[in-house]
Amino acid sequence: MTDGRQPTLEEVARLAGVGRGTASRVVNGSEHVSPHTREAVEHAVRELGYVPNQAARSLKTRRTDTVSLVIAEDEERVFAEPFFAGLVRGISRAVDATSRRLVLSMVPDESHLERLGQFLTPQHVDGVMVVSLHDALSLPQGAGLPIVYVGRPRDPLACFVDVDNRGGARRAVDHIVERGRRTIACITGPQDMASGRDRLDGYRDALEAAGLPYDEDLVEPGDFSDASGVSGAAALLERRPDLDAVFAANDVMALGALRELSRQGLDVPGDVALVGFDGSAAAAASTPALTTVRQPLGDLGATAVDLLARRIEHPDDERTSVILPAELQLGESS
Repeated sequence: MTDGRQPTLEEVARLAGVGRGTASRVVNGSEHVSPHTREAVEHAVRELGYVPNQAARSLKTRRTDTVSLVIAEDEERVFAEPFFAGLVRGISRAVDATSRRLVLSMVPDESHLERLGQFLTPQHVDGVMVVSLHDALSLPQGAGLPIVYVGRPRDPLACFVDVDNRGGARRAVDHIVERGRRTIACITGPQDMASGRDRLDGYRDALEAAGLPYDEDLVEPGDFSDASGVSGAAALLERRPDLDAVFAANDVMALGALRELSRQGLDVPGDVALVGFDGSAAAAASTPALTTVRQPLGDLGATAVDLLARRIEHPDDERTSVILPAELQLGESS
């Protein structure tokens, strides 16, 4: 078009040689058209520069073509930790491929969730993905929107995608045992999240399988932050200077622990073997390179988007959840 006027759907249909209804079905993504017809309509759309009227489309379909990503952490943590950057990147790419829009919200406490509830309605979004939900927080669900959790929530009936946190942690500690270490400490993740509890359970599983006792003095609580990795390593060394290995429940804590071990004059892995969990780029770039359990963040994000799309399109179908494998990634720290 050269007169500054936006082309209409009728003009698209005329150029493609089809009826307006057929052109509308192609533009709205319906599968009930032939490949030849779809190609003709898509060619006309490109040639005319046609852009669908989103407001009119929303009125007809009662959809906004927008989904919300809610991360239940503060901005400082979200932008500082590689896990969130990788996950958001994977989710964003998958949403872009569906032609939907993504709205990101960070909600660190209940007051923020209450305000968010005013936005999470069918008038604004078609569905919600929730990441890093702690036990004390509850997402407003009065609007009945489709919800998919990234990370296993408390609700046993909820739809979620997660990695095999327990199995991954067990593989990490199995590896440490295979290296001949016997006094194996753990810096845990937060125990008000399934991932933190599952990784501690995996640590316990590996000790039991190896015939090693579970010793509370070798377990230090962490919250997935760098500071808790530093303080956790310091506390463990004060209680058990004889420890010869540390499993940290994420890479951020493991790298904090690495600095503290080095500060106290201990060689990694000569004196203390060290293993993290995430498979972050920072783990590979550290000195020594960190042995870690890799989370497939791209697959995690894409699966969350796929599950949400299914729930939006087929709300009455049985809810499905997915557990993705977590693989040991060998570095030089163990």
